[in-house]
Amino acid sequence: MLTRFFSALLLGSLLASPLAAENWPSFRGPTGMGQSVEKNLPTTWGGKDNTNILWKAPLPHTELKAKPDLNQSSPIVWNGKIVVTSSYWPADKTQKEFPEHHVTCYDDAGKKLWDKTVDPGPWLLTDLRGGYTAPTPVTDGTTIFVVFGSGAVAAFDFEGKQLWRKEIPEPKKFDVAMGMSPVLVGDTVIMLCDKTGKASHLLALDKKTGDTKWDEKRPTVNFSHTTPVLSKVNGKEQLLIGASNALQGIDAATGKLLWWANNDGDVPSPILAGGLVYCDSGRGGGFGIAVDPTGTGDVTKTHIKWKTDKKIGGLGSPIVAGDYLFRLRDPGLLSCWKMSTGETGPEERVQGVSTTASPFATADGLVYFVSAGRSIVVKPGAKLEILATNELGEDNGSSAAVSGGRIYVKGRNHLFAIGGK
Repeated sequence: MLTRFFSALLLGSLLASPLAAENWPSFRGPTGMGQSVEKNLPTTWGGKDNTNILWKAPLPHTELKAKPDLNQSSPIVWNGKIVVTSSYWPADKTQKEFPEHHVTCYDDAGKKLWDKTVDPGPWLLTDLRGGYTAPTPVTDGTTIFVVFGSGAVAAFDFEGKQLWRKEIPEPKKFDVAMGMSPVLVGDTVIMLCDKTGKASHLLALDKKTGDTKWDEKRPTVNFSHTTPVLSKVNGKEQLLIGASNALQGIDAATGKLLWWANNDGDVPSPILAGGLVYCDSGRGGGFGIAVDPTGTGDVTKTHIKWKTDKKIGGLGSPIVAGDYLFRLRDPGLLSCWKMSTGETGPEERVQGVSTTASPFATADGLVYFVSAGRSIVVKPGAKLEILATNELGEDNGSSAAVSGGRIYVKGRNHLFAIGGK
């Protein structure tokens, strides 16, 4: 029997906060799939009057007028503290050198509580298209774990003390940059290190020490930039992974491959809903597939339940709201499919909305495609109703975090808090 344990995660997130605000501890939140228990979030913000902008705080490079990395990692939130990572080159350094890697913590009033640096790892990037700061941090509420594209991995407490620092083996074999974000499973920090040259592996580090717990080789897959999604199937925890050549289910305790369905993958994170797992390639080279994840081995011919009628491009991840799966794809098309059958739903053209940032869905049935650039809020139905279009003017591909009736989003130069005034 396929079960979903995300309601328990959400409940734990709520109980952890004295204000009963939802915590957002990782990329795409408590479920890893952009699902929020929040209701009545603002649908309009920004503009000339800074509508519903509670505050914006300068990122470290903005205060120093330094040269920033792309800095597309997303914020995380725990008990009113917002943590972001960033990298920048001081005025006396060129972009042919290592940038400074920063971990910064703000309170819910926008005050910077602390700003710490992490020594870079061994990978000096010559191609900056992906940058050093794509991975989003993750926290268990006690420790913050961060990853940078130079290959550095570090852990901090919420007072800003660095607890340990390690390096990912062979980081130079990642394609262009490191796009995955870390995932917590029990007492381990897991990182999908899919690389070129048959060097791919799934790495699990001990949360307390950073020492390697296990390191599972993945020679059959090429590079990818996807972040795994933790799920539960038949009572057992799985990592759902969109690999370069297959959608996969992985034993979360060991890293062993449980099942796979052949398909192009490599950027978006999968999503689980209604007993099916959906994923696509994101680079436009393949179709999306929906798979029953209860099989074993090669399930390509037996467990694929439907496939999209068009190829999918767009680096952001999909979202499910109600009966439908939504995908914002290049070139500016918002498409949807019925999750259970793959039946095509309504489609709308939206211009200028980031197809790199990943959306979130709220408990009152709205879908938010949010970045620090142009954003839209959608009410699903027989026709997709776009409730609002908003603009902040600082798009960098970062996805939003949601907590306590607020939306937090990181732009090129500032961290924004959006909420009702």
